Amino acid sequence: MSNPGSNKKSGSQGGHGRSKPSAGRGSDNLGTSRPGDGPKRPLKEGGFLSQDGRGKKEATRKQERSQKQDGPKKPKGAGKQKSSQNQKRPPKHGSSPGSDEVRLNKFIAASGVCSRREADQLISAGLITVNGTIITQLGTKVKPDDDVRYNGSRVQNQRKVYLLLNKPKDYVTTTDDPRERKTVMLLVRDACTERIYPVGRLDRQTTGVLLFTNDGDLVKKLTHPRYNKKKIYHVFLDKGVSGGDLKKLADGVTLEDGFIQPDAISYVSGDNKKEIGLEIHSGRNRIVRRMFEHLGYRVTKLDRVYFAGLTKKNLPRGKWRFLTEDEVGRMKMNAYE
Repeated sequence: MSNPGSNKKSGSQGGHGRSKPSAGRGSDNLGTSRPGDGPKRPLKEGGFLSQDGRGKKEATRKQERSQKQDGPKKPKGAGKQKSSQNQKRPPKHGSSPGSDEVRLNKFIAASGVCSRREADQLISAGLITVNGTIITQLGTKVKPDDDVRYNGSRVQNQRKVYLLLNKPKDYVTTTDDPRERKTVMLLVRDACTERIYPVGRLDRQTTGVLLFTNDGDLVKKLTHPRYNKKKIYHVFLDKGVSGGDLKKLADGVTLEDGFIQPDAISYVSGDNKKEIGLEIHSGRNRIVRRMFEHLGYRVTKLDRVYFAGLTKKNLPRGKWRFLTEDEVGRMKMNAYE
C-alpha cells in the first residue's frame, strides 16, 4: 500500500502531475488527479477514497477492532435464557445432590448382583426400581438409604470379598450351567454369604488359579482387554515339541481369529519336551490350546499357575483361600502386570 504522505507531496508540486498508480489490481483503470480535488488515498484494490470516505472507512475499522476485542455481541436475554434452561433440567433421582450419591449401576454392582455393564442392561430393561419407581434412565444416581430393588428383591451394599481357588478339572467356570454340569460355584458355596462370581474363564478341563469376587470395579480392571493382565500356563502335550516348532510359536502364529504371539515360551525342563511354560496376555477363547493345535500338537493338560500377581502356591487342588489385604491392595493399584 502506498504511503498517504507521498501522495500529498506529489500533489503539492504544481497540482498538475499525474498521481502514482497503486500496485494493486485494477490499476489500469485509475484516473488522474486534478488541481483542487485534494489529496486522495489509495485503496487496497487500486481505487481512491475521498476525505469523507476515508472517515467512514476509519470508523468501520474501529468498529471491527472493537468487535474483535469484545467478541460478538450476544442477543438480549441470551444469558437469562440459558439459565432458565438449566433450571428446567430434571433433578437426579433421590434426595438433594450430595457427595454420598452414586450411579445406580455402580450401586447394583457393589451389591454383588452383577457387573456395571450388566446392571445397565437390567436398568434399560425396566427390571430395577428405586423407592417404588421403575428406573430406565442410565446415569441415574441414588443414595445409600434409597430402596433399590431388582425383580422385587432388595439390593443392598455388601462387603467386598476376594477369594482364590485352585480349580480342578471337570468344573465349568460359570455361575449357572444350562446343561447342569458341575460349576466352580459348588467349590466355593460355603465360603461366604455374599454373592461372588468368577473373574474371567477357564475351560472345563483347564486347572489352576481362578479368582472370585463381588468387586465389579476390580473385575473390569482384570478382564478388560485394555489392561491385558499376564497369565502363565504349564502346558502338557501328547508329544515332544521340536525346537523348530517352539521357535515358530515364539515368533507368533496366525490363527483363524488373527495373529498371536506369546510374551515368553520355553521347555519346563531340558530333558522333557512334552511340557512347556508359556506366558501370555491375551484372553482370547482357548488361545493356548489353539496355538499348539495349529502346529499339530494336542494339549493333554493345561494348568494356569499365575494370574495378575496371584499363584496357587501352597493351595491344594480344589481348595480356596481369601486374599490378603496386601494382595487386594496391589491388584487395585494395578501393581501387577
